Amino acid sequence: MATTRSTAPYRYAAHMYSLVQTIFQVRWSTEMRFVCSVGTRAMQVHRKLASGGNHGAVAGEVYETEVLDTAGFAGAEAEEARAFFQRLDEQLNKVNRFYERKEGEFLERGECLRRQQQILVELKAAVTEARRRGGSSAAGSADPEDPSVSCSILHGDQSLRGITEQEHESQEKLADDATAKNTDEGEDHLPISEGLGDSGRIEKPREEAANKLRTFSGRAVTCQGRSVRINIPVTTPSRTVFAIRELLFDDMLSQSRKTGGNGGDGGEKLSINKKKVHQAEKMIRGALVELYKGLGYLKTYRSLNMLAFVKILKKFDKVTAKEVQTIYLKVVESSYFNSSDKAIRLTDDVEELFVRHFASGDKRKAMKYLKPNQKEESHATTFFIGLFTGGFVALFIGYCIMAHIAGMYTHQSNKVYMSTSYPVLSMFSLFFLHLFLYGCNIFMWRKTRINYAFIFEFAPTKELKYRDVFLICTTSMTIVVGVMFAHLTLIFKGYSSSTVQAVPGCLLLVFLLVLVCPFKIIYRSSRYHFLIAIRNIILTPFYKVVMVDFFMADQLCSQVPLLRTLEYLACYYITSSYKTQDYGYCTRVKHFRDLAYAVSFLPYYWRAMQCARRWFDEGDINHIVNLGKYVSAMLAAGTKVAYENDNSAGWLSLVVIVSSVATIYQLYWDFVKDWGLLQFNSKNPWLRNDLILKQKYIYFISMVCSLK
Repeated sequence: MATTRSTAPYRYAAHMYSLVQTIFQVRWSTEMRFVCSVGTRAMQVHRKLASGGNHGAVAGEVYETEVLDTAGFAGAEAEEARAFFQRLDEQLNKVNRFYERKEGEFLERGECLRRQQQILVELKAAVTEARRRGGSSAAGSADPEDPSVSCSILHGDQSLRGITEQEHESQEKLADDATAKNTDEGEDHLPISEGLGDSGRIEKPREEAANKLRTFSGRAVTCQGRSVRINIPVTTPSRTVFAIRELLFDDMLSQSRKTGGNGGDGGEKLSINKKKVHQAEKMIRGALVELYKGLGYLKTYRSLNMLAFVKILKKFDKVTAKEVQTIYLKVVESSYFNSSDKAIRLTDDVEELFVRHFASGDKRKAMKYLKPNQKEESHATTFFIGLFTGGFVALFIGYCIMAHIAGMYTHQSNKVYMSTSYPVLSMFSLFFLHLFLYGCNIFMWRKTRINYAFIFEFAPTKELKYRDVFLICTTSMTIVVGVMFAHLTLIFKGYSSSTVQAVPGCLLLVFLLVLVCPFKIIYRSSRYHFLIAIRNIILTPFYKVVMVDFFMADQLCSQVPLLRTLEYLACYYITSSYKTQDYGYCTRVKHFRDLAYAVSFLPYYWRAMQCARRWFDEGDINHIVNLGKYVSAMLAAGTKVAYENDNSAGWLSLVVIVSSVATIYQLYWDFVKDWGLLQFNSKNPWLRNDLILKQKYIYFISMVCSLK
């Protein structure tokens, strides 16, 4: 049950084989017509059940609306009406195709999970029976309190002997689909064992057939009369190492058993203990939750599109003074996306399965997992935001007054303080200002009804609201300014011991400890996902890039000064320079100076590697072009470092040339690719055709403000 990470919004369904081919076994060639009229014959909506593909599979139903001459439209109005219904038919056909495809995927996923759950029930029963017997019959387990079930692992051709003929044909069909078939979104097909991950998510594999997941091993496990195929995909470094280790261990075990004379049965034994069964149970439970969530999204998609058709037809009737809403809505109501109840029945089946196997028959308990309640907005959060905002303003004013009295910002200021303690304040200010702007983004996303939690794949009940972000910023900055105010007061009174000098470093250490705190306090879920995103960014080439990862890496490109300050403070306190107040040590030693430049390269390197990984996964050449932008930034920084080491005219010329090329490259990408500027054939002057905001000047102002 290995997994990969997903990027598609509908990542909850793994593709198997088409159930439509088993439902429709005949080739449709008839055409059904719905003829409706208001007073006289006004319009006709034709529904065609088209055929296509092999085995007479249905390609989908297509609707075509014919506006008759007797409809009462004259001249240009008739042409506009025909164009309107042509566009409306296209949307209806697209909605039907999408809904039918996704419904089929969910049905296949539900059937696979049902089969896996049945296998899991049998394994649990076997483990329970082995435990009841005291572990005397457990093979490969030395712990009598943790008995295991003996299951045969058959290698090579022997692995197919335990599979029935029907299952064998299904396995071959799945393999053919996985190597030769892609959907419109570029999604591939994976067996159930490759679709579940540690978090229980149903994942989306790579887009191109040439980039299929390669496996170190593919084997069939026969246990309790059933066969389960297990594949170990090479997706992350940890799984790669684990797969190699498992294969080496299995080979060593196989050789030892053969030398021991135990290989006569043609198979080996796999120990499945209670811990492994519990882990599999947790994964299937998570997959059921994700399947239920995906079905909920499909239901919302259905209701929203039905509402959209009602509103657009009502608007058409109001503008044209015709009554065609009733006519067309009859067709929409009988269309596939609105009339099919397969997804609804599957939702009920998932609920029943979850209640029976994971909630001990308690439906209320099951609904807490399947439909978690949204966290209610608390007035206390707003109160504390105001409280800490006032505290921050008061302490910051006091800090500025104290710094002015102490002469910290004059030419005769304390250079030790300005070089060691003041960077701590500036670093926290940069970080929490960035976080505050992120909270402003969340506020605007919610106001414009953008589902940012779904886009970033956040848990719907645990994502940070904008009030939470503002509370974190105000609370943290109040603490930072308060500690810095107390520290400055001690220095002003003449305390200059190493303990006092270590206060800013201790403050930084406390925040780092809170960030990695494993206890369920202070937004643990958000801190955990933040650390996971940082890990994925650092190890970018080895992890599949998802939305939150490259969004976070792009933000880090704007925080190069913060990273350099963090590197300097880490050097200052780790080398114990604060005891001697030698603030120039980290800038004087060549190794630390080169490390500072390397830290400046890191965000651009991470983004470049993300572009390379996305190109490898998706095959889109635009990712290679985007990679060039970050490579040019690294080259410009590298030539600048070389020029500082060798102040020659040649290096100066190279710095000017490379920096100019990098600047032009980045400006072109930001303005033309990201903002859509210089679109001469667009209906919007200089901008792309599709704009969300009506005020076009906002885009031009944003372009100027986004310049770094």
